[in-house]
Amino acid sequence: MSIHPTLRYDDAKAAIGFLVSALGFTEKHVSIADDGSVGHAELAWGADGDEGVVMLGTRTADRRFDTGRAVVYLAVAPGTAVDPLYDRAVAAGATVMHELVDQPYGSREFAVADPEGNVWCVGTYRPS
Repeated sequence: MSIHPTLRYDDAKAAIGFLVSALGFTEKHVSIADDGSVGHAELAWGADGDEGVVMLGTRTADRRFDTGRAVVYLAVAPGTAVDPLYDRAVAAGATVMHELVDQPYGSREFAVADPEGNVWCVGTYRPS
């Protein structure tokens, strides 16, 4: 993958905890700044961590790279069931934005919000 979404959070450590526990990301790299904030983190997506990477860090006073809220779509690997990921997200306390649904274009998907309002959509549709 050559496109890597980058997000800023007020509490990046909590965001990492949420993304790992609720959506199954794995920590690939986390760099802690001198002030204890997350300077840069890379979280891998997919069963083997090979489906993509999202980068994130702590929001700072220097707003040049502030992202505001985002909507990110996570495509599961072919043959992967979405329902267990939905159950995992709900069990971790995610705010459900869109219940599990079978879309007319063939995707089974859902959407949840993280604690800072970013929306994470998860589904079987894989853009070509």
